[in-house]
Amino acid sequence: QVQLVESGGGLVQAGGSLRLSCAPSGRIYSNYFMAWFRQAPGKEREFVAAISWSAGGTYYADSAKGRFTVSLDIAKNTVHLQMNSLKPEDTAVYYCALSWEVGSSEDLYSYWGQGTQVTVSS
Repeated sequence: QVQLVESGGGLVQAGGSLRLSCAPSGRIYSNYFMAWFRQAPGKEREFVAAISWSAGGTYYADSAKGRFTVSLDIAKNTVHLQMNSLKPEDTAVYYCALSWEVGSSEDLYSYWGQGTQVTVSS
């Protein structure tokens, strides 16, 4: 059983920064992808960014490019999402997810974290 534990959400003013973290555990192998999705109130869940655990390749939604950075801390078995220049429209519940293939469709991801709230005030 794979579990994903997220942390790091909170309230921040527009222009500020937050770093989210996600630690996978359980029966997983090295060649998988970790992604971040978000869901704003009244909207569908959308892809934000993804990273290959084995190769480190990164993938971003257009809304995240230039402001968000997804990275790995192999020693701590953790994936981070560094979010800078935050905007009120970034307000959402952010989820980490795990898949054995990369893509922006949530259907590819078999395991999900519980979600962490990010609120950006104007």
